[in-house]
Amino acid sequence: MHILLLGKNGQVGWELQRALAPLGTVTALDRHSIDYCGDVSQLEQLSRTISELKPDIIVNAAAYTAVDKAESDTELAQCINGDALAVLAKEAEALGAWLIHYSTDYVFNGSGNTPWQEQDTPAPLNVYGATKLAGEQAIQAHCSRYLILRTSWVYAGRGANFAKTMLRLAKERSELGVIEDQIGAPTSAELIADCTAHAIRTLVQHTAAPNELAGIYHLAASGQTSWHDYAAFVFTQARLQGETLSLTKLNAIASADYRTPAPRSLNSRLNTTKFSTAFNLVLPPWQQGVTRMLTEILEQK
Repeated sequence: MHILLLGKNGQVGWELQRALAPLGTVTALDRHSIDYCGDVSQLEQLSRTISELKPDIIVNAAAYTAVDKAESDTELAQCINGDALAVLAKEAEALGAWLIHYSTDYVFNGSGNTPWQEQDTPAPLNVYGATKLAGEQAIQAHCSRYLILRTSWVYAGRGANFAKTMLRLAKERSELGVIEDQIGAPTSAELIADCTAHAIRTLVQHTAAPNELAGIYHLAASGQTSWHDYAAFVFTQARLQGETLSLTKLNAIASADYRTPAPRSLNSRLNTTKFSTAFNLVLPPWQQGVTRMLTEILEQK
């Protein structure tokens, strides 16, 4: 089995290189790759690369993820998150290949307090969400074998993340304010990659009706929290692991008091029942992945 991985050096892409390796031959590309085009904004070269490589599975971890910047950089965000997916979908369909793609809870309007289900009506709040929805629609229009995995609050030990930022600030300041009215589930890139690999194994083994599992799925760690409580958990775990923090007061603030160029979702909860049932997996609580990540980064110091 030949897998083409795009976006190899992003948070999810980095973990996918590890998780996909046992499944077959993996050609991993990013926008700096030389032999083949891994820059998904270069649509003609991207199409040519897929035609030449003829993968059995395309895993797209490349994305424009700068949510605030997308409000002014609309054309590039649309190209990477939307137009490129039409190219990937058409090429996958021509090859009879599976296309695995990652989307976001930001395709919804972020209202209410009920976890979003796959069939709920999308209504993006911002440009980023709109471009990700455009990508989903392009896949559905042009490809019959696809998995669209919507996730939220993604983090990894490699690179910058919310927990690292909070720990840095907690060492510099005695008081912090963190948003309390945005709710979701911190989901590790490691979990996403491992679940992707498991899903691919299931697809390959599902020979009786190969397209039966195609569709949109929600994939996130179980449970829910706010950014404020997420930060509090990080500080507690860090202190348990011997970290000394200057922070003595953690304040809860509202989204309305912390304006950003792009509106943020208040409800990022995702109902993952469909994914768990289809692929026979129990998704772990968000605290488990965060604790493991914190242990990793604190041991590296």
